[in-house]
Amino acid sequence: MRSAPGIPHALVFPGRTDFEHNSGVSRRGIAEAYLDVIDKITPDVIDAEQSSRDDRGDGAGRSLSQRRSAIVVNAKISGITAMDRRNMLRSAASTALGTGLLAAAAGDAMSTQPATSREKMRGADYVECADGTKLACTDWGAGKPVVFIHAWALPSAMWDYQRGPLSEQGLRCIAYDRRGHGRSGVPNGGYDCDNLADDLSTLLTELDLREVTLVSHSFGCGEVVRYLTRHGSSRIEKIALIAPAGTPFVMKTTDNPNGVPPEQLEFFRTKILQQDFPKWLEDGKKAFFTADTSLGLQNWVMQLMLTTPLRVAVECNRQITSTDFRGELPKISLPTLIIHGDKDASAPIDLTGRPTAGLIRNAQLKVYEGAPHGLFLTHKERLNADLLGFIKG
Repeated sequence: MRSAPGIPHALVFPGRTDFEHNSGVSRRGIAEAYLDVIDKITPDVIDAEQSSRDDRGDGAGRSLSQRRSAIVVNAKISGITAMDRRNMLRSAASTALGTGLLAAAAGDAMSTQPATSREKMRGADYVECADGTKLACTDWGAGKPVVFIHAWALPSAMWDYQRGPLSEQGLRCIAYDRRGHGRSGVPNGGYDCDNLADDLSTLLTELDLREVTLVSHSFGCGEVVRYLTRHGSSRIEKIALIAPAGTPFVMKTTDNPNGVPPEQLEFFRTKILQQDFPKWLEDGKKAFFTADTSLGLQNWVMQLMLTTPLRVAVECNRQITSTDFRGELPKISLPTLIIHGDKDASAPIDLTGRPTAGLIRNAQLKVYEGAPHGLFLTHKERLNADLLGFIKG
């Protein structure tokens, strides 16, 4: 995740079978008929096996025995009779079919439910947006609702080390994959901040969540800000912005002289991301973590990021680096916790975290010394404790 010169890392950063359906025969009926067939053909199988041995020798008949059962192969040695072998084959077939019948019974039970109920069961972990895009979400625990909004180019799985522990502390932890990410649909468009804020609104409305704490990281912080200024705060109680990457405004303009020049941002997208995204991740991953972060954890994050379509990653980067949130942040009056590491190479705290805190009323800034952009993993115990105290406080 090495930056281009002068550019921070992340800122530049099964049902019925066809046979059953067509014939009308139930799977149970098929199973019972099959057992009758087993009764009839088992003696023939044994006789054929024995004839093969007699006519061609022990070795010649092995292919047939391998296709049937080790019981038949070893029958002569063990002294099992033809009747024994017949019963054992039938028993084995019954056991296998019995397992299938349990699944069949479950399928039959499902088929008796109303279609709307079955659809609800299948789609319980998705919400559908106005344009038909389905957003995948997970809902763990019970208690005060917390909705997690993930970072740029990462799916909601990045929050695994927060959702698990916090859900065990009496919180209802909900995380969803942004459109184009994780298990969600990948539409042709809709990656602008307004539409992403509308997606968040859809989730909150469909799940009828209230008194929610929104917890976001990096890119996701901009979505939270835009949601609040576009949809209001009636459903929201608090917000937590972790290592914000797009706020207040990161692109250099005449009234924002400390931002990143737009030509550098575009160079990053066209000459780095679109040339070799995996290499950029590999080159810069150490800066995203601390020296004692395991290689396994580093690679896990890389693998998650590589699941995001490159076109989606590029478009989201373009949106977050070109959106000016300076006029929106003062409109936020909710209790706000901002957590940022002073070693964040992806979203330097003096460019993002500190000025963001300065523009939000009731904002509390906590600086983690030595923490990088990936502090949700490198400082997870401290982060979880701070989040828990803030949400329940």
